[in-house]
Amino acid sequence: MGKHTHHHGHSHSHAHQHSASNRIGWAFFLNVTFTIIEFIGGWLTNSTAIMADAVHDLGDSLAIGTAWGLNKLGEKEANQAFSYGFKRFSLLGALINSLILIVGSVWIMFEAIPRLSSPEMPETQGMFALAIFGILVNGYAAYKLSDGDTLNERVLNWHLIEDVLGWVAVLIVSVVLMFKPWPILDPILSIAFTLFILFNVVKNLKITLRLFLQGTPDNEAREQVKNILLSPDSVNDVHHLHIWSLDGEQHVMTAHLVLNEQIGIPLMKEIKADLNTQLAPLNLAHTTIEFEFADESCRDT
Repeated sequence: MGKHTHHHGHSHSHAHQHSASNRIGWAFFLNVTFTIIEFIGGWLTNSTAIMADAVHDLGDSLAIGTAWGLNKLGEKEANQAFSYGFKRFSLLGALINSLILIVGSVWIMFEAIPRLSSPEMPETQGMFALAIFGILVNGYAAYKLSDGDTLNERVLNWHLIEDVLGWVAVLIVSVVLMFKPWPILDPILSIAFTLFILFNVVKNLKITLRLFLQGTPDNEAREQVKNILLSPDSVNDVHHLHIWSLDGEQHVMTAHLVLNEQIGIPLMKEIKADLNTQLAPLNLAHTTIEFEFADESCRDT
């Protein structure tokens, strides 16, 4: 007595995923190019802060490159081995990037804290010029990714925002050091910004892990779906209602509806059409609904 409905929206989804890959690709190209410039600039200015940021940017470049590859994989069509498609690979990218960013941030803390006791004066004019360039490049990359709403792009955006904030710190410190010999400001600002970014990345990591463990992505949406499924007069009960997410955007729903009477095919079609209309605004990627009669025993109990 099963009824299965599938809402794929392939063309919209494919275009959306493709634009996400383009944005991540741009961010990757900008980050790799700038990381090379940064290593050279750090060496020329004798700034340990810039060198440390260059190593961190290298980690970011690897993370963005990984995300780009996984996002491209996520565009592939479903096959027999991966019947839901490859969307969860994008989620894997978000998880890897979160972990890389946490490790990188902890490493920066280990670098910055000892510098509190023995700071060194860098070449301030070179620092200032690199900081302006760093803000422009990373700011543009972050702006490109801010158009995206995939979890992967949100995590990567924090990589880039961290870099922008880091360069703002370098800019402020370089200006202050031109007038006052206070090199200790550099590690202090680095620690403050790193703690801020860590807080946000850990928050994103919790969401990613919840989706990985197939937790319900939105409890309010679940209640909304349940109320819709119970709305037809012929539906007596809903059980085995499961909602989970492929990648934080594309959600999957399965449910068993218990009918309160022996109804015919025409009325079943009416119920299906009504539910399809009501569920459409929720943009569920895959839905499976099974009808059961009151005198049937559910095979999944």
